[in-house]
Amino acid sequence: MNVTDYTYLINKPDAIHEKQTEALEIVLNEFPYFQSARAIQLKGLYNQNSYRYNTALKRTAAHTTDRSILFDFITSDTFTSIHKSLYDRKALEILEIQVVDSEILIPEGKSEIKINSLEHSILTSIKEAAPVETEVYSKSVEEKLAIGKPLDFSKKEQHSFQEWLQLSRTEPINREIEDPKNQLAPIIDADKRKKIELIDKFIETSPKISPVKHGVPSTVTFDLNAADNSYLMTETLARVYLEQKKYQKAIQAYEILILKYPEKSSFFADRISDIKILQHNNN
Repeated sequence: MNVTDYTYLINKPDAIHEKQTEALEIVLNEFPYFQSARAIQLKGLYNQNSYRYNTALKRTAAHTTDRSILFDFITSDTFTSIHKSLYDRKALEILEIQVVDSEILIPEGKSEIKINSLEHSILTSIKEAAPVETEVYSKSVEEKLAIGKPLDFSKKEQHSFQEWLQLSRTEPINREIEDPKNQLAPIIDADKRKKIELIDKFIETSPKISPVKHGVPSTVTFDLNAADNSYLMTETLARVYLEQKKYQKAIQAYEILILKYPEKSSFFADRISDIKILQHNNN
């Protein structure tokens, strides 16, 4: 990547494309604290809906001196909006697809293949012994749960953002040695620690909620008073727990969301069912 291209991306980060994102990764391997380059790369990964975005967000935070600026950047309208030209290009590609009239094919008559009883028994045994394709099913569950998709934080979700960066750890970042463990373990102040402890305590002390049946309204009451810490719970935070493979926390998070938003209880109940399947397959 040359200076002209980089200067252009500084002024129009939403115009970044896949090749430029890859070029920035090469630059960052040599200059890991090049913060503006990290910000532009992050935008590129977000535009591509890349599975690498969430990890890149952690890495960018580890190399950022002021994480509040990073949070403001990723929740800004400029960042979350995808460049219009991208939509135009995709729309043009769809219009250029040639559609051929459908044709009904009538299969030719096939002569019956005679199979003796021994062959039939062997074929039946093979069919019954065939392993169930749990991997394919697990993949479909991951797609439904949007595993690996970029996490979208709103301006009110600072706690969810901090939880994703795992700011509860107090290990300092060693800026002289490039150690991944240190990069993802920044210092937390007292206020942030208190919020994290509140949400963890709420999840631990929250009563077990019975699975919600479709079409049946929830009878559990939920008091959203000033002393209640459920205001910290959001769908994004539930997804954060899911991305961190904290399946039990993710399930409890969706149980709390069922009580907060009963009109979406069926959706959240489906999420809980999918997480349990994913949890079972990963054990």
